[in-house]
Amino acid sequence: MDFTGKRVLVTGGKRGIGRGIVEAFLEAGARVAVNGTTVETTAKAIRELGGGTRVVAAPGSVATVAGGWTIA
Repeated sequence: MDFTGKRVLVTGGKRGIGRGIVEAFLEAGARVAVNGTTVETTAKAIRELGGGTRVVAAPGSVATVAGGWTIA
């Protein structure tokens, strides 16, 4: 699959299955935003992935929506 020029967000992309998905999208040419709950652990994952311009950190909880709503 060719994802060149595409942008994707992978939630839980720091480790495990999510990390594998990040790696697959990078191999397919995508620019990938890696989501994790903390700045520190997300930055660590970006460093482990080699950094560069095609992978960026997107730390934060996807369970909390703007306005204070929480997804249970």
